Amino acid sequence: MSKNIKAVCFGEILYDVFPDMERIGGAPLNVASRLSSFRIDTEMISKVGVDEKGDELLKYLNSQNIETGNILKDKQRSTGVVNVKLSASGSATYNIAYPSAWDKIELTDTMVNSVRNSDAFIFGSLVCRDEVSRNTLFKLIPKAKFRVLDFNLRPPHYSKELLLELMQHADFLKFNDDELFEIAELLGSEYNSLEQNLLFIAVKSNAKQICVTKGRHGAVFLHDKKLYYNSGYKVKVKDTVGAGDSFLGTLLAKLLQGEEPQQALDKACAMGALVAAKEGANPEISETLLNTFMNPMRAAKK
Repeated sequence: MSKNIKAVCFGEILYDVFPDMERIGGAPLNVASRLSSFRIDTEMISKVGVDEKGDELLKYLNSQNIETGNILKDKQRSTGVVNVKLSASGSATYNIAYPSAWDKIELTDTMVNSVRNSDAFIFGSLVCRDEVSRNTLFKLIPKAKFRVLDFNLRPPHYSKELLLELMQHADFLKFNDDELFEIAELLGSEYNSLEQNLLFIAVKSNAKQICVTKGRHGAVFLHDKKLYYNSGYKVKVKDTVGAGDSFLGTLLAKLLQGEEPQQALDKACAMGALVAAKEGANPEISETLLNTFMNPMRAAKK
């Protein structure tokens, strides 16, 4: 019997505060929720305040079968909050409260053990905005077997030097198209096409796998020196919050479970589209719904 696949997500867990509602979020939490929904043993490393929002976040993670033993509690700082504004098209802009509890994640031995025993360690650039969490991350990265960097750029919380350093430590890179162009330009790229810039990044980094999402136009995925494409799925967008995170969680889950890159990419793009069609970052979407959405004609024949 094969061992369970284990993933550890590191970084911000928080509340996305919209003009008319509050929803649980944070890119690493969103990725963790989607990984867990595909039966990956998933753990979160983060920190919450000793407050009602922190209690609710822990309750939510436990309900999603996400291990919370490495989520610390901060008596001085509050649980993270992000004020989200949506444009007419559903695109989001973010105002991220600082300092929040997740800015001060101190290293523990149990965190080291969890990362060492994981099959994938997922982290982003935002958690590095504070020295405490950044130092913890850079001590954990060398312990991981497979390191996944989700850029998730949020101005002004990053620098060229930070992004370059993170890239050199990652086996798998995930960008959206705007992030790819921005970072390639920072590295000196003079290319204008997405594919050329993706291959430029491949040369500049140590990553063997690089994925770039293109919104409603799907994604492109470099895997073992071969490019895979998906041209997207049509949905009516409610909001884009968390769509890229669910995309990444789905892609990683399927790759870790041994699916072929093209099949994994197609499912990831479909999941991203379904999440964008619903409110909030973590709507419940079953694998049955995912497969029906991808193949409605086949589902109708059954």
